Amino acid sequence: MYEYVSGKIVESSPAHVVIENNGLGYFLSISLTTYTAIKELKETTLFVHENIREDAYLLFGFYNQEERMLFRQLISVSGIGANTARMMLSSMPPSELKVAIITGNANQLKGIKGIGLKTAQRVIVELKDKLGKEGGDEKLFMTTDNTVREEALSALVMLGFARAASQKVVDKLLVAEPGSKVEQIIKQALKML
Repeated sequence: MYEYVSGKIVESSPAHVVIENNGLGYFLSISLTTYTAIKELKETTLFVHENIREDAYLLFGFYNQEERMLFRQLISVSGIGANTARMMLSSMPPSELKVAIITGNANQLKGIKGIGLKTAQRVIVELKDKLGKEGGDEKLFMTTDNTVREEALSALVMLGFARAASQKVVDKLLVAEPGSKVEQIIKQALKML
């Protein structure tokens, strides 16, 4: 079992990162929170969660242990898979997600792509007490980049959305707010798709 991977960032996008360590390149799926934290770095250490399935061996990377712990708690809920948990962590910062669960805000959770009312209620019922005993804050997203449109499109496609539909939504958002950051565009697009 992997605990963490340290090394040089060879490639990164809002949905994944490739870290080289001793001649091996590790492909790690990441959330927007992690992407924001490592975007400007050349080297990093990411905490790892392994997801071993019959047809795939996947690694998920997290900038801190708190985000990984929340991810693991989310996937422990029936009906929440690794990609859904990553989408939840990409749709809102972990601190906001924790608050939504602890306060029982099913409507806020329901606003996340792939989360219906029953799933939102199940997440709240199963995690409310566990998360209520913990504490922790996450920093808000901060980024500057010239290729916001392409990065946002790439992230949405990697999260499983159709490129054509994603492109329409991203373009619409950029016309409305031309100075938007890539994370803002992705968050808003996730609500619209």
